[in-house]
Amino acid sequence: MNKKYLLPFISVLVMLLITTVLISGCGEVAEIGTGIAQAGGIITSSQADSITKSTKAIEKSQQELTSEQEYYVGRAVVASVLQTYKPLDRPQQNNYLNLLGQSLAIFSNCPETFGGYHFLLLDSDEINAFAAPGGLILVTRGMLRCCNNEDELAAVLAHEICHVELKHGLKAIKQGRMTEALTILAAESAKQLGSEELASLTENFEESVSDVVMTLTTSGYSRDQERDADAAAAQLLRRAGYPEAAMITMLRRMDERISDSGGHGFAKTHPSASSRIDSLRTTITNTQFVPDAVRQERFTAAMQTILAWY
Repeated sequence: MNKKYLLPFISVLVMLLITTVLISGCGEVAEIGTGIAQAGGIITSSQADSITKSTKAIEKSQQELTSEQEYYVGRAVVASVLQTYKPLDRPQQNNYLNLLGQSLAIFSNCPETFGGYHFLLLDSDEINAFAAPGGLILVTRGMLRCCNNEDELAAVLAHEICHVELKHGLKAIKQGRMTEALTILAAESAKQLGSEELASLTENFEESVSDVVMTLTTSGYSRDQERDADAAAAQLLRRAGYPEAAMITMLRRMDERISDSGGHGFAKTHPSASSRIDSLRTTITNTQFVPDAVRQERFTAAMQTILAWY
């Protein structure tokens, strides 16, 4: 084959092999394809090795993480968050938060994780909450102040638990792993083919890989993921004996406070509260409720010092 047409042909071959792997999830197909290309003199053995290595990396990126891997990924994410947000050193309040969170998690579709669910208050007036893979959930003091009762705090925790249940954090991580796999592809192809364009692409991929954790903790989940977490949370609350309408009242108050604070925190990483309320109204018909007196007393006793601290 004329060398003039060799590079475009190899590029097309690589993309076809990648597409096959992504669709079928079978790296063996890639090995067969490169074997045929090598036997026909289209690519060298070194180039075949590069393509096989790349496609295997992509196939690996499609595999599910184990529960243990999910736990350690979550720990790394939380470690990153805690570099920006200081934990709130209030044992009584954190114990109450964990008791409530653990009680809710039992009613989720993922009641157990490798390291168990853990809940922690953050010393920040920012209205925000984070659900890391593996069941590590962080709630700011500012978010807590959007809750007037235990029912509304349960709504916040149920939403975050459902992010874990639906593996939304892992989906963000898998995107990063895919980027890493494609980085290998670009690096190997550039090394073998000497393409300046592929070399530039490699650099871009390497930079994107370093942004994975930052994307997970600051960019937030997609609108569809947030809506899915809300819908699942409503079901979780119902199963746990909490009023689903608490999600509506909490979101309304959160919307008011976010507007007053200039849109920091939750507003950056979540769809608007009003749009979430609109979506919830399709599943929650009764949007009013009277807080349970016993739960109200328990909430006030546990959290009154934080709620009064301005």
